[in-house]
Amino acid sequence: GVYIENKTFKDGVVKRLLNLSLSLCLLFSIPILQAAELKDFTGKPQSIEHYAGKDKWLVVMIWASDCHVCNEEASSYELFHHARKDKDAHVLGISLDGERKKKAAEAFVARHQLSFPNLIGEPEQVMSMFSELTGVAWLGTPTFLIYDPSGKLVVQQVGAVPVNLIEAFIERNS
Repeated sequence: GVYIENKTFKDGVVKRLLNLSLSLCLLFSIPILQAAELKDFTGKPQSIEHYAGKDKWLVVMIWASDCHVCNEEASSYELFHHARKDKDAHVLGISLDGERKKKAAEAFVARHQLSFPNLIGEPEQVMSMFSELTGVAWLGTPTFLIYDPSGKLVVQQVGAVPVNLIEAFIERNS
């Protein structure tokens, strides 16, 4: 599973709030939000958990094919992945282009010659997944999640993040 340290609430408070929300959803028959359905580009269901916790750092880049900053940063994350995948870190891309813009997402992967795995999900689901994982509102792309080698989510960052900052973070925390 995915674990995240919640610096705002104590565990007991969070559990009580989650139990209360679940009870209210059941009481009023409100549908419970389902986790994002991520797929690889062949249509096979996948999840972040499949890639996290493999005794390596995992850098998740959430991107959109029409995001200017995502297009600028993709190649540097490809170089980062290539340099570190056999050592201590790897990259996972998640496109929020959805089925409607899948061809544009495939063109993004091809244009930047991305060798790291990339998944795709529907925009609303990916945004909700981010909020559920981090406890903060979705702001936009690119967005980064960093999982430590045990599979624990330790960082979330919205906006451009130069690779050298992620490398420095990994070095400090390894």
